[in-house]
Amino acid sequence: MSKQLFNSSENSNFILNMTEEKYSQLASYGLSLACFTTAVFAFIPELVDKLSYSIVSGGLAISGVICMILALIGIMKKYIDCKKNLPFWAFVTMILWGIISLINSYSVSVSFYGFSGRGEGLLAIIFYFGFFITAMSVRREKAINIVINSIISAGLLHSIISLVQIFTGKLSHYRYAELTTKINASSGLAQSPIFLAMVLSLALTASLVTAVLTDNKKRRIFCIVSSCLFSFVMIFTYSLMSIAGIIIAVLSAGVSLFIKKAPKIRLCALLSGVLPALVAVLIVNAGAIGNISGYKLYDGYTLWWADSYMRLSSSGNCYNLDLSDTMEVYKYLNNETIEIIKKYALTGTGEDQLVYPQLYTNAGLNPEIVDMSDIIALNMNTFDKVYNEYLYTAGTRGIPSLIALVLILGSILVAGFRKIKKSPSENTVCTFMMFICGIIIFFIGCSNITFSPIFWTVSGLLICSGKEKGKS
Repeated sequence: MSKQLFNSSENSNFILNMTEEKYSQLASYGLSLACFTTAVFAFIPELVDKLSYSIVSGGLAISGVICMILALIGIMKKYIDCKKNLPFWAFVTMILWGIISLINSYSVSVSFYGFSGRGEGLLAIIFYFGFFITAMSVRREKAINIVINSIISAGLLHSIISLVQIFTGKLSHYRYAELTTKINASSGLAQSPIFLAMVLSLALTASLVTAVLTDNKKRRIFCIVSSCLFSFVMIFTYSLMSIAGIIIAVLSAGVSLFIKKAPKIRLCALLSGVLPALVAVLIVNAGAIGNISGYKLYDGYTLWWADSYMRLSSSGNCYNLDLSDTMEVYKYLNNETIEIIKKYALTGTGEDQLVYPQLYTNAGLNPEIVDMSDIIALNMNTFDKVYNEYLYTAGTRGIPSLIALVLILGSILVAGFRKIKKSPSENTVCTFMMFICGIIIFFIGCSNITFSPIFWTVSGLLICSGKEKGKS
């Protein structure tokens, strides 16, 4: 007989009687949705120029609310042990300190909702927590498999849009690296070439690892074809992130093969992550894309000029800095952020407000009347993102938040090592390699509402207690 609460509703009885298998199935659907919603909503402003990119946050909110509900059910059903769960409490601590940071920020509204077009305020971090807990509550390997397939499929969606951007220049804000240099950079539906490279780094890692581990020939072929497309598109982001992502993915797949002792012949699948990238470089060198005849990195132009200044007005234009020198740009951003951290070590500047302490003039404009983005654009050499998530966390939410983040990632890493040592299933190895990829690229990338839902989903799946139906 099914359980029923006294004076309870039909919905509460449904939750009470939900089996592990049913919950895992629903959780997999919710987490799969999280891989797509921001990308789908990003397509709207790409089609209609007059619409703000703040609409993309609506996609995050939809999947975020769904997974918050699923996370609460998972906690109620005790699918995770909260009492001795270090990642859980470290994440809770990071959110609580985020509230303190919000209270002490330049703008409470921006801290909560995020800067317009970025959307990474405290609310987004709470949604990430929902993805993490929902993923950690999954109890079936089949459900984990569904989510991994969804991550690869999300990469395919971004890549298909990217092909249009690369060969036609349409649906993109990144046709030019500067006023006269046409490069047709790919950004997919990730809003930025670097953010796209981050997403595809996870997708490429998932597809390559699966290609060398799976015994299903059809799935292996699907993953190899997907890997070819991912590595090809990543090169057209013209970013350091794309090079790092391809290297990490190929190495991860090679290590995975030896961990699982899979047939050595499957190492040939790694070529799908390398050869298409080389073909992409040759296409650029042949002068077939834009008006350039040689491949080079354009991180500085895309992250500063095309993205934050031209697209969102979330930073000022840049002078006295060579944007064509990738290392110089990253070094400048890191050094300036370290100086901001020294001034705001305890609570940071407030979520999504790294640019605020850099502002030095309003040129006579009244901030109460004029949009803040107009004032920000007047302040030369200011920036809103540092492409190092660890520095960005400390700068915007304080060093205590950075410590909490390191505790979360460190404890997941240790748990992942133990899980692989105990039972190196295909899904465990795949999520572990994606997690490693994520924490490495955080050194040259930053959290964003397209990448982070996928990363925190992977983090939760790595330490969930997935099991086959009917097995303990």
